Amino acid sequence: MRNLSMMMDFYELTMSNGYFKEADKDHLVAFDVFYRKNPDGGGFAIFAGLEQILDYIRDLHFSKEDVDYLRSLNIFAEDFLDYLEQFRFKGDIYSFPEGTIMYPNEPIITVVAPLIDAQLVETAILAEVNHQSLVATKARRIVRAAAGRGVSDFGARRAHNMDAAIYGARACYIGGVDSTATVLAGQMFDIPVSGTMAHSFVMYYKDEFTAFRKYAETYPDATVLLVDTYDVLKSGIPNAIRVAKEVLAPMGKRLKGVRLDSGDLAYLSKKARKMLDDAGLQDCIIIASNSLDEYTITSLINQGACIDSFGVGERMITAKSEPVFGAVYKIAGVQEGERMEPRIKVSENIEKITNPGLKKVYRIYDEEGKAIADLITKADEILDMQHPYRYIDPDEPWKQRFFENCTAKPLMHQVVASGKIIEPEHSLQDIADYVRHQLSNEIWEEEQRFENPHIHYLDMSPDYYEMKMDLLKEVSK
Repeated sequence: MRNLSMMMDFYELTMSNGYFKEADKDHLVAFDVFYRKNPDGGGFAIFAGLEQILDYIRDLHFSKEDVDYLRSLNIFAEDFLDYLEQFRFKGDIYSFPEGTIMYPNEPIITVVAPLIDAQLVETAILAEVNHQSLVATKARRIVRAAAGRGVSDFGARRAHNMDAAIYGARACYIGGVDSTATVLAGQMFDIPVSGTMAHSFVMYYKDEFTAFRKYAETYPDATVLLVDTYDVLKSGIPNAIRVAKEVLAPMGKRLKGVRLDSGDLAYLSKKARKMLDDAGLQDCIIIASNSLDEYTITSLINQGACIDSFGVGERMITAKSEPVFGAVYKIAGVQEGERMEPRIKVSENIEKITNPGLKKVYRIYDEEGKAIADLITKADEILDMQHPYRYIDPDEPWKQRFFENCTAKPLMHQVVASGKIIEPEHSLQDIADYVRHQLSNEIWEEEQRFENPHIHYLDMSPDYYEMKMDLLKEVSK
């Protein structure tokens, strides 16, 4: 098994060495993970990757080989290297549940830990959040575009490497796809696997019919034939129909489907549908693949394409249209005496000013159970929704606004306590179901549209907003 503990930016170690030298290694700090904008101009994102973060924390250690390598760089003090050889993560981590629908600028993970502990885990946490959240969000857009039709992950060969293929398949399933063609992902995460044949299978045999016949004889209960190797309408579909009648029917079997992987998919699918129906194969499904994404799928459906299922590859597994998620890891507080003193990052760009201090995040629901906003409060605030609750819209702080007849659900929960993983294991199916439940029951349809989605509000309690403004005034003196 690989030890990924050294999967960190070099500055995590140089900073930690500096902290160690100054005897600051056990100083308690808080870091928040958040992101600043939704991919593809969407209305939300999906939080994914928590399970792999916890696996990393559980196994975080520096082997003798790791320390020997760091020693060979001739930059670190020997007592710091000795410290690393005995290192285990000792902090606390709080997180949204994996699969939570999330929005910009709210903390989705908070690390409260000794300074070196909190610094060393930055890169690994961001790598998991940025990759899987990006792919899960893209997958959900594609699944939404498919409007109830099947979607399978076909992306492994176009992924950026083998890990990206495997964990990308996991993220796709969280986003709502039905299956994956990546066998190891199926084995590791219990994702249904799917796949039939490539053009090479058809081209290996002397003619298309022979290839189809061989395949049908091998998989009579799951015969899906790739029909575009030579000519879809003149060869592929006629040969598929012939196999259905001459090979499968005598066995009492039906042709399950055909797949189109090139050409004008709308035109070809409509023509193929008519040919199959005329041959009595109304139950034979049509699967389409070939550089699909939410926009091409939407276009195909709008054109009346007769496609029952989509195999989606490179544009989903790489989130091609916007391949960077942009989650960041920023310090939010430093322990001073008995109190965690808030810290704030100030920037000329307003969107880069951080939300300081330890905090809680609540999802606010109206009487119909729809999520109308998220609310940030100070960590020690008691939220009382029994009466109209005054909140601050940070974009319009002068307005008097209230939540009335609403309920609040805390989104953060502790997943690591003093270095020990306390989060119970969740099946991937449970995570995917959680995503589906939120989008079907809690999240406004207006937030889910592709064009000009409704912006989900991120509000603040009056006490929290006042604390942030006071801190901004203080650092701006």
